[in-house]
Amino acid sequence: MKISQLIYSIASIIMLYSCQEDNPAQTPQSPDVSTNTYSNPVFTPVLADPTIVKSGEHFYAYGTEDNWGNEGGHRLVPIVRSSDLVNWEFVNNAFQAKPNWKEDGGIWAPDVTKVGDRFHMYYSVSTWGDPNPGIGLAIADKAEGPFTDQGKVFLSQEIGVENSIDPFFIQEDGKNYLFWGSFHGIYVVELAEDGKTVIGEKVRVGHTHLEAPYVYKKNGEYYFFGSEGSCCDGANSTYQVRVGKAESLTGPFLDKQGNDLATGNHGEIILRTNAVAYGFAGPGHNADIVLDDEGTEWFLYHAIPKNNPRLDNGTNRRPLMLDRLIWEDGWPTIQNQEPSVSSQPAPVFNP
Repeated sequence: MKISQLIYSIASIIMLYSCQEDNPAQTPQSPDVSTNTYSNPVFTPVLADPTIVKSGEHFYAYGTEDNWGNEGGHRLVPIVRSSDLVNWEFVNNAFQAKPNWKEDGGIWAPDVTKVGDRFHMYYSVSTWGDPNPGIGLAIADKAEGPFTDQGKVFLSQEIGVENSIDPFFIQEDGKNYLFWGSFHGIYVVELAEDGKTVIGEKVRVGHTHLEAPYVYKKNGEYYFFGSEGSCCDGANSTYQVRVGKAESLTGPFLDKQGNDLATGNHGEIILRTNAVAYGFAGPGHNADIVLDDEGTEWFLYHAIPKNNPRLDNGTNRRPLMLDRLIWEDGWPTIQNQEPSVSSQPAPVFNP
């Protein structure tokens, strides 16, 4: 190598080193954990009519009995688990055997709540067009089950409400209450201390356009969430979520115009089918609202992917969905009133 070439090489190395020192962008950077994201759906193939409960470091979600075909087979109330609401794994079936207090019917729309140190599951037993569906109770020592059946709470004909399915249990001031109903009015009634029998008079809080009741208390007010439309018509499903607000747990629940949800097709629409062809149809039947460690509220529900609406056996593909619940002038809603179809910031749960 000539002297001139050697001098040029040394100078080049010095200049390169100097540029790296002056440009901090060239130095290794720590990962930006704030960019954690997720995309819908968060669990597939199916977790219809979800409910969710926290136990220890995990969330447990439960869904309607379904046959997942070649993507999992028969699930007798599937249980899935996650630590962050985004990454879920199948854990178990809630029941080892189907409750036998009603001869025919699937186990639909479970609702799980931690009561004391045990887990109470209210569930529906019904078939399509069932003239006398009912609601039962099962209890487990652990969130992952197995659940031991306690028998029926009531049948439709016993309580005087047609299509008595879709239970939702809540405690208030030391008392137990059960909401329920599907397109024949939404009702609430007080239950006995053990949660197994009715002790009060039922009160109608929703009209015949609603099912899947859920009530969320925030800042001293009560927000009623209900679903309307067709849940299970594949890509043509029209399911959507409406909301009303009340000053009392038992209503009346009103929309922004002051209309009582018990008297007509009222309520604020907060979630509906995506307008885009590649989106989701029939979003609804939401689970409990979850608060993350930054104070953000998260809304879990099911919906049907328009471009892949059914499993191989014809079952509606209703995966678990997740979106942030936002508040505008004291009312909850979902961004654009539609399921998110792009990457979104994920919930934050500190280690």
